[in-house]
Amino acid sequence: MFRTVAELEQKLSEPSPALVEGLKALEGDILILGVSGKMGPTLAQMAVRAANLAGKGQKVYGAARFSNPEERNKLQAAGVETIALDLLHDDLSVLPPAPNVIYMVGHKFGTTGREHVAWAVNTYTAGRVAEALKGRRVVVFSTGNVYPLTPVTMGGATETHPPGPVGEYAQSCLGRERLFQWAAAEFDTQVLIYRLNYAIDLRYGVLCDIAQAVYAGKSVDLNMGHVNVIWQGDANERALRSLLHAAKPAKILNVTGPEILSVRWIAEEFGRRFGKEVLFTGEEQPTALLSNAQESMRLFGYPRVSVHEMLDWTAEWIRQGMPLLNKPTHFSERKGAF
Repeated sequence: MFRTVAELEQKLSEPSPALVEGLKALEGDILILGVSGKMGPTLAQMAVRAANLAGKGQKVYGAARFSNPEERNKLQAAGVETIALDLLHDDLSVLPPAPNVIYMVGHKFGTTGREHVAWAVNTYTAGRVAEALKGRRVVVFSTGNVYPLTPVTMGGATETHPPGPVGEYAQSCLGRERLFQWAAAEFDTQVLIYRLNYAIDLRYGVLCDIAQAVYAGKSVDLNMGHVNVIWQGDANERALRSLLHAAKPAKILNVTGPEILSVRWIAEEFGRRFGKEVLFTGEEQPTALLSNAQESMRLFGYPRVSVHEMLDWTAEWIRQGMPLLNKPTHFSERKGAF
């Protein structure tokens, strides 16, 4: 179990031996754009730790607006060379010439009523960056939301499943993908589109949302009755290793856990751990937002952290009243209104 946020982030940023070997095969420095988001800080710390173990002297740069100076100071202390930059408005020529790029820029919550902001951040900014960083190797964070809801019995959408984004957030994310696909076709840019859902950090995420509801005696919505999840540390590791699989034309990769999990089962597991009765609202639908991640399993193996470990750790984190980010995932949303 984790007694502090520092211990949690140490685990979330723990590099695997496979990642260290991968960085030995990767030439050049790493640039992480949008590094100050929910996943960026631990991904950047993992990159630094793996690069140090690889022993090739690779630098890790992290660019963001850094509206929170403490986050920038923390990254600097961890060995990340930070760059304060607004990718939507500022001159992108100041970015370092690192050949390996992780693109994590995105806007989701608060989209409804401010759809133009989502399109500006998710799509227009992607076009600016795709043109400015032509010829590099780029892993582009995207989302399983670009897929339509699919039958639970289908096992999740594979990378060949046609997109069917529901709502303007998902549509703008598909726009981001299309602009980097354009860069791969137009320029000598190698691209991997990293469709992720849902990463689990004990301070936020689908499991955290469900655990909080159960612990507080609130009902759990079953309308999105099934989900995929993956430990954020495993998602970080896969993102960095994906640099070696960027391609031209762009490669699409689903990243999540191998299981399709019942929301009812998750809630009941938390109820058992907390010793509390579980309340439900709604009922399971025959479709859900699900991804099939077998291609990422082939490339990287199965995740290092199991579902039961995530359940145990999340339950204890909530029980102990540890810090939360207070950023609900709205995973039960079926109409794409974020």
